[in-house]
Amino acid sequence: MPKGTEGVHSVSPEVVLLFLKKTIPFNELDDETLQNIARHIIIDFYPKGTVLFKQDETEVEYLYIIQKGGMKIYLKDEEGNITLKDFRGEGAYVGALPIIQGTKANLNVETVEDTFCFLLPKDVFLNLVQSHSRITQYFLKSFSEKFIRTAYRELRHRNMVPRTEGTLYLFSARVRDVIKKEPEFIDASRPVQDAARRMADLHIGSLLVNAGSETGIVTDKDLRTKVVAEGRELSTPVSDIMTSPVATINANAVCFDALLTMMKHQIHHLAVEDDGRIIGVITAHDIMVLQGSSPLYLFREIVAQRTIEGLYPLSQKVPLVVRTLIEEGAKANNITRMITILNDHILERLLTLLMDKMGTPPVQFCWLLLGSEGRKEQTFRTDQDNALVYVTPENEHLAAQAEEYFREFAETAIEHLENCGYPRCPGDVMASNPKWRAPYPKWEGYFDHWIDSPEPLEVLHASIFFDFRSGFGDASMAEKLRDHIVERSERQQIYMLHMARDYLSRRVPLSFFKNFIVEKNGEHKNKLDIKHKGLTPIVNFARILSLKHGIRETNTISRLQALADKGHIAEELCSMATDAYELQMQMRFVHQLGQLEAGIQPDNYIDPGKLSDLEKQMLKDAFAVIERLQGVLKSIFPAI
Repeated sequence: MPKGTEGVHSVSPEVVLLFLKKTIPFNELDDETLQNIARHIIIDFYPKGTVLFKQDETEVEYLYIIQKGGMKIYLKDEEGNITLKDFRGEGAYVGALPIIQGTKANLNVETVEDTFCFLLPKDVFLNLVQSHSRITQYFLKSFSEKFIRTAYRELRHRNMVPRTEGTLYLFSARVRDVIKKEPEFIDASRPVQDAARRMADLHIGSLLVNAGSETGIVTDKDLRTKVVAEGRELSTPVSDIMTSPVATINANAVCFDALLTMMKHQIHHLAVEDDGRIIGVITAHDIMVLQGSSPLYLFREIVAQRTIEGLYPLSQKVPLVVRTLIEEGAKANNITRMITILNDHILERLLTLLMDKMGTPPVQFCWLLLGSEGRKEQTFRTDQDNALVYVTPENEHLAAQAEEYFREFAETAIEHLENCGYPRCPGDVMASNPKWRAPYPKWEGYFDHWIDSPEPLEVLHASIFFDFRSGFGDASMAEKLRDHIVERSERQQIYMLHMARDYLSRRVPLSFFKNFIVEKNGEHKNKLDIKHKGLTPIVNFARILSLKHGIRETNTISRLQALADKGHIAEELCSMATDAYELQMQMRFVHQLGQLEAGIQPDNYIDPGKLSDLEKQMLKDAFAVIERLQGVLKSIFPAI
């Protein structure tokens, strides 16, 4: 008997059959096989809070397929602290890995709402895996791929927790592989009642809309919020409630990119394009079913928060997401993109709630993110680097109002961000500093001064402020400021010479005999500052050339690729610099994750003596790339 209530029941094979036909991967099977499976399946009900599996204790006798409801999947340490959490919803499964491996449950599984499950007996499931190649491929793909990783493998093997089932799909599955069926369309002029009826008949949650030259989308949520909730007539045309144009993603993109796109734009559906033609629609649920959703789970908690204080503990969960990504083999750029999405939404939710409390600001403003935040290259507990620019008030009275509002707004926001776990900037480069909270013309003046008078302090500012991006508010102000810098830089490039001179004065941390140059004394004796000695030179190289050539990107890898695409650097150099950057970021992530798990404040000092031979060689190769970048920059600025 499966663990749960006494309510285990047989279920009509026809009901099971209908469900399996729309559930991956069972929808790949022929009718005869599905009918045979359906005859063996029973159904059970589990109230919210039911623990189905206990890690290393439960004998798993069934594959649990969620018919309705949801479960959380987690690990606990000896103190009872949750160290990993995923969510499985309708159509997802639990139990496959221990059944296939012949072990007890490798994770804890608990229902988060009242849940119905279809239960497929272990022997029937094993026979299915052994006899049908598509099912075998689906369930075993993640288990086999872990054996074909490359040099990053050694970095990931350090104190990583057990893998959840199916997690590799995030990086291995293409979006086209997730599409369940051909897209369904409806004409924009049809009444919403027709749309509702078609979605119900087809058991789908959205329809694409033929809307002239553009394609739109209407979802079941639109029907609830824009028709029922607003009391509209059922004859209302679909065009009145659709979203247009529909958000799209390339069919060859990996599911990780689809997940990031949905999280960034707070949407649940993406139309999939292949060679200019929409071939299907995928949803957040589709990815959850395949992969489990620790990033999406945390994302949902962030956007659902109704109090600023409720955001405080959520930033502490970001390392749990990163741990999973590192274990899966994600490259550093993927990890920083995910951290950026989560941190950006924490900031957006925090500032939105603060504005709700303080009221509408006197004038439009933009919260600027600087430094690593501006480059979307945050790691764990990155110091705050931010500023605030606002529209010039029309009169003195409004100016006084704006100054007081934004003073309180910035000081309160910085305090809340600190409570969320983002330390204050030691150099006070934050919006709470009156100098970095100013009307737009003053910001143009700041940048003009840095460009026209590149003294040592200005070069330092350039390394922080020139990487700005919009974090919240009126993004057009950040775009206007970027336009000003690009135009100004075209006429005055002497400051780049000073930046290049400062860059070339930094020595690569390798001796004549190619040994690592480490700290000689102090707290970090015999350690290497991988941020300032290894990563910063690549960041600076990309920034200097991007400013020189008017490239608007702020992310280092995006800058390198843009420089290569426009012919300013060789594609080979771009590839080498990108690999060198990603390797060092990977080492930095693993190092900091280990510190967090040991209760140590993360830093950037790694001990070369603790690296494997392979890691040492890879790091030396990365430093050799920096030497090559320095040579390229010297040839571009021969006056240095």
